[in-house]
This record gives sequence, C-alpha cells and structure tokens, in this order.
Amino acid sequence: MKRKDLIRHLLRCGCVFIREGANHSIWLNPLLHKVSTVPRHNEIDDYLSRKICQDLGIPPP
Repeated sequence: MKRKDLIRHLLRCGCVFIREGANHSIWLNPLLHKVSTVPRHNEIDDYLSRKICQDLGIPPP
C-alpha cells in the first residue's frame, strides 16, 4: 500500500498527525487516545498497515 493512501485513510477515520520522528510519523486517535507510528517509506506492507490501524482502533483500509 502506498504511504499517501494510508495517510488518507487515517485522516478519514479521524486520526491526527502529532509530529515527525527520526524515521517515522506519529499519529493519534483522539477519540480513543491511542498512538501509532507510520514509517516514512513509499510502500508500506499490507500487514503493517493493518497493524497500524489496529493500534489506532480504526478499521483496516
């Protein structure tokens, strides 16, 4: 999955961007107060994208 598609999905589900780390972006689900990191690669493995969504408490893309 492309990173920009995952970011678009996170935004649609109500997640907000917090900050940039050294190699990752930090995202927060403000409704559930859950945090996850998104790597800054062009392609993100489908398993990892499902895990990020699970960490944030949103449905997978």
